[in-house]
Amino acid sequence: MEGFALHYLTATTTTSPSLSSTRAAFLRHRSVLPVSKSSPFLSISISARRSFSSRVNPKPLVFSPLTRKTHFPIRASSSSPPPPQITPPTSPPPQGAKVIPFIVSIAIGLIVRFFVPKPVEVTPQAWQLLAIFSSTIAGLVLSPLPVGAWAFLGLTTSIVTRTLTFSAAFSAFTNEVIWLIVISFFFARGFVKTGHGDRIATYFVKWLGKSTLGLSYGLTISEALIAPAMPSTTARAGGVFLPIIKSLSLSAGSKPGDSSSRKLGAYLVQSQFQSANNSSALFLTAAAQNLLCLKLAEELGVIISCPWVSWFKAASLPAIVSLLLTPLVLYKLYPPEIKDTPDAPAMAAKKLEQMGPVTGNEWVMVGTMLLAVSLWVFGETLGIPSVMAAMIGLSILLLLGVLDWDDCLSEKSAWDTLAWFAVLVGMAGQLTDLGIVTWMSASVATGLQSLSLSWPAAFGVLQAAYFFIHYLFASQTGHVGALYSAFLAMHLAAGVPGVLAALALAYNTNLFGALTHYSSGQAAVYYGAGYVDLPDVFKMGFVMAVVNAIIWGVVGAFWWKFLGLY
Repeated sequence: MEGFALHYLTATTTTSPSLSSTRAAFLRHRSVLPVSKSSPFLSISISARRSFSSRVNPKPLVFSPLTRKTHFPIRASSSSPPPPQITPPTSPPPQGAKVIPFIVSIAIGLIVRFFVPKPVEVTPQAWQLLAIFSSTIAGLVLSPLPVGAWAFLGLTTSIVTRTLTFSAAFSAFTNEVIWLIVISFFFARGFVKTGHGDRIATYFVKWLGKSTLGLSYGLTISEALIAPAMPSTTARAGGVFLPIIKSLSLSAGSKPGDSSSRKLGAYLVQSQFQSANNSSALFLTAAAQNLLCLKLAEELGVIISCPWVSWFKAASLPAIVSLLLTPLVLYKLYPPEIKDTPDAPAMAAKKLEQMGPVTGNEWVMVGTMLLAVSLWVFGETLGIPSVMAAMIGLSILLLLGVLDWDDCLSEKSAWDTLAWFAVLVGMAGQLTDLGIVTWMSASVATGLQSLSLSWPAAFGVLQAAYFFIHYLFASQTGHVGALYSAFLAMHLAAGVPGVLAALALAYNTNLFGALTHYSSGQAAVYYGAGYVDLPDVFKMGFVMAVVNAIIWGVVGAFWWKFLGLY
């Protein structure tokens, strides 16, 4: 430090006769200061040194080492506080609701309430609830606040305006299906935490990954096997499959965001993205929105017996055909530049070796999910409801330490879903009880009769409308909450068999999850990887929507006829 001080003063020397004595005094003072790193001292900033220099020489100084934003502290005493750190002012982040979406959402409800003539058949209470529900749905689309917060505002409004009593407004929070959805999120967390989903996918890469097409089929099959026990498409995408796809792509020289993305990564992302929707449609417990669909159908009087088995039977043939064709169709329409991946099995084998043998927690996870799925399949015969089976499974995972309660508390998506699903289901149920749905279905029936459409024609028109209107939605569950009940009522009014209409709409809810980059949680995950350009997302989303419509429309029609659904 003495050398530093001497160099500093030498650099500032002038012809002033008093400078030598000043320098000597400074150095005498420095020589008695402790410089040990272990002693207490005070940092004197560069600005203080410059102040000292200005007293001995009023001319500006030029010293290149001090131009860096680095402090060279001369430590003297602990009796004085260090100089304050000055931080530039920053503008606070925006708080509260987004103004324009908020105004539009509220305006829609006010227009329904005060400017749209109330039908004679509808009571004032029902019409007021419809206005609140309309604002709530508009807010889910426009997002002035997060979904859960906006739903809570709608619930509060229904109570404050005395449209609903407190008990009626909160009645859906005890709904069994909603709690089954919540527990399903915890199961998904268990698969991610134990790494078992990752292990299953890696095994399929090892077995089928010698070619790009085989690699895609390996990932597709593993997704279908994991789906019924991991009921979150977003968790499967982000927690299991995207990390594997990125690892394989980077090892092949396929990088996101540049021309090399088309070597391998873009194709694998597109294939997995499109296949995931058929996996979600194949099993009732493969996606949270599936359970909500059946609950809303039940509100309209469409009861599906043995729901897990009935769902799987009706979906099995068209979904499996779609799963088998999707990688091949994309291989032709959106081909990868790399056709062979001989290193992929070796990489997978190395990863499995690093993962080591199956852990005890993984075995517990597998056994618990086998038990839960078995009870979902045979529970009705045994008198065990689906939610009870899920509760038993979660209890086992907690007791054996596969999950702890902090895992459940930190699963924000589960609790957010509980809040806003319950609000939507509760409002939809009250609208049904108050006669809104009956009035709506009667109005639609009158309109369809005027067009003289047969029920198969009306079925096709309504299904297509329900599918492509998803371009306006950023959430599958939001779409279900907003439109499923209304479209099911239209189907019933047109004479479509109830079970067929309910299941077809529910399957459709999964298939439009790959329509755009914002159409679902997994869409955001896969697009965010950077391998697929936005125009390609829209183009292939539309093309595969048409392909799925043909497969499900043709294969599904014959299969559902064989099963006696119509």
